[in-house]
Amino acid sequence: LAERYIVGKPRPKPLRPTTEANYRYVLDRHILPVLGGRRIDHITPATVQQWYESLSPKRPTERAHAYSLLRSIMQFAVDRPLSLIPENPCQTPNAGRVVAKGKIRTATLEELQTIVDNMPERLRLAVLIAAWCGLRQGETMELRRGDVNLTRGTITVSRAVTRVAGEDPIVGDPKSEAGNRVVSIPPHILPAFKEHLKKHTGPERDALLFCGRDSGEQLAPSTLYRWYYPAREAAGRKDLRWHDLRHTSATMAAETGASLRDLMHRHGHSTAAASLRYQHYVQTRDQELAAKLSAMAVAGS
Repeated sequence: LAERYIVGKPRPKPLRPTTEANYRYVLDRHILPVLGGRRIDHITPATVQQWYESLSPKRPTERAHAYSLLRSIMQFAVDRPLSLIPENPCQTPNAGRVVAKGKIRTATLEELQTIVDNMPERLRLAVLIAAWCGLRQGETMELRRGDVNLTRGTITVSRAVTRVAGEDPIVGDPKSEAGNRVVSIPPHILPAFKEHLKKHTGPERDALLFCGRDSGEQLAPSTLYRWYYPAREAAGRKDLRWHDLRHTSATMAAETGASLRDLMHRHGHSTAAASLRYQHYVQTRDQELAAKLSAMAVAGS
């Protein structure tokens, strides 16, 4: 059933490679060793509760993900056309909910500048893109010369790269439909874009902005982190994950007075309801937001 859920369930879009890899990891580590040999109709709410209580509470996120995946698989068995069981045995309230550990402390302007200064010249723009434009890491590492319009001051996000252990980089769509977007570049970092394109990017439209020196492929996370970790430590922020730069971007944008709709567009957040609103988004609003971000940077320098 689990295998059929992963590879055979009809979906609007195929599972992303990283999502499938995560599913298989959770299955192999937490679900199949205990429940893999059981008949579906013999898995009762009591069975699920006993299994859930056996998972280590010291790893709450992994525990919640395991429960959520099991619940989804069992719901697949309930729904048509399978209809293998009359109801879902996963009935523990909130067991699949991940509780945030605490409020993320975003980077200050001074910390961001220290991080940028301590990165190699060829990777400084990656920090600026994450912190000021809010792109995800996979979106940033798949950017190519043709995606950057210096005249309009925009980045077109239409692809992302993902990596699964032991496989070549996989280029596909952004994380969600809302991930396809045009993001205005805050004017104060346009010079950094021009310099990077001049010094560190090939002349072809499909030339990557960031690539491995030896492989010529999209820059691997391990290479990025090799430089980012010492840079964040120089800023006194060993706690600042790369993804927190994107969180910093969203927080700073909110401080300019951006609406929820503006924020969702700029950062590619998506829900079923929000995706409809994106169709009516006016690009000039995002350009105004980008200009306000630059004004914030100038005021803070």
